[in-house]
Amino acid sequence: MHLEIRHLKLVAAVAETGSVTRAGNRLHLTQSALSHQLRDAEEQLGTRLFERQKGTMTLTAAGERLLKSARTVLEELERVERDIHDGAACGNGVDRGVIRLSTECYTVYHWLPPRLRLFQRKFPAVEFELVVEATDHPFEALLDGKLDLAIVCDPVRNRKIRYTPLFEDEMVAIVSPEHRMAGKIFAEPQDFAEETVFLFPPRTDSTLLNQILAPAGVSPRRIQEVMLTEAIIEMVHGGLGVSAVARWAVAPQLASGAVVGLPLTAQGFHRTWSAAQLREKQAPAYLQEFIRVLAENPISAGMLSCATPKVGVGTRRRRGSGSRATVVGLPPGGEAVTFRRDSY
Repeated sequence: MHLEIRHLKLVAAVAETGSVTRAGNRLHLTQSALSHQLRDAEEQLGTRLFERQKGTMTLTAAGERLLKSARTVLEELERVERDIHDGAACGNGVDRGVIRLSTECYTVYHWLPPRLRLFQRKFPAVEFELVVEATDHPFEALLDGKLDLAIVCDPVRNRKIRYTPLFEDEMVAIVSPEHRMAGKIFAEPQDFAEETVFLFPPRTDSTLLNQILAPAGVSPRRIQEVMLTEAIIEMVHGGLGVSAVARWAVAPQLASGAVVGLPLTAQGFHRTWSAAQLREKQAPAYLQEFIRVLAENPISAGMLSCATPKVGVGTRRRRGSGSRATVVGLPPGGEAVTFRRDSY
């Protein structure tokens, strides 16, 4: 046998009122019925949950532990019941919910706010939970049920995951205007051999190293890991080294001439970003609509309105130590906090 919701409600009521009689009044049960339920719960657990002291029911250590869990369960149950009830009132639940979302690089969070606003015009009762700590491992979080959607550019092969292509971006090498590479039409792997290259940590995840330089047998003279996009751009502008970033992420500096951008190889290097979701999980209609909004409003170098304004700048978080940000009804013109770390 297992404890039931009625046992949890009983423990909470007795703990809060300090009396079986008052708890019975709250739960609309007779004292004898409540006493019987309490004995039933204690027998199942094999320990006493309360001690009677001077007419007052006092929790034992086991009772304290159960009360903590009971409150968590009862609060969650109440929230779910309320959400389902409210959802049914506005269209059988299809127009209300929460989308737990993460991306494979922090810079993409710049691009999200305008798309969230577009989506919430049609689904104002759908909230977004940005699971920032899953940025370093979005596929694990998705498979563990911690995400509903991940925006990724480096898909893994897994039959449980379905991908919907969203947009394509280009990575470019960036150098100072005075750098020897500035006059070239495109950058070649050999151009990086004698350079200090600024990369986002960890270097083991670097697209530049893994997909451009390593296949050509090239290793930079020096690699320096830097967490902030702005810091990398400033050091490149100052002639301290070179880097590779998404063209749209550095578009203002390219336009102003602060740095020069070069395609990576003669063919250029493009990445396809996709929306990843669990294949077997039945997705609500609003999630599919959100994916459609993302696909119809792709990222581009001309969309820097969602990359330039900043409310705050955050560094890359260590794995597993991030925080969640719940975005509820972004106000018109509002901007989200910007995060600075990518997988370039």
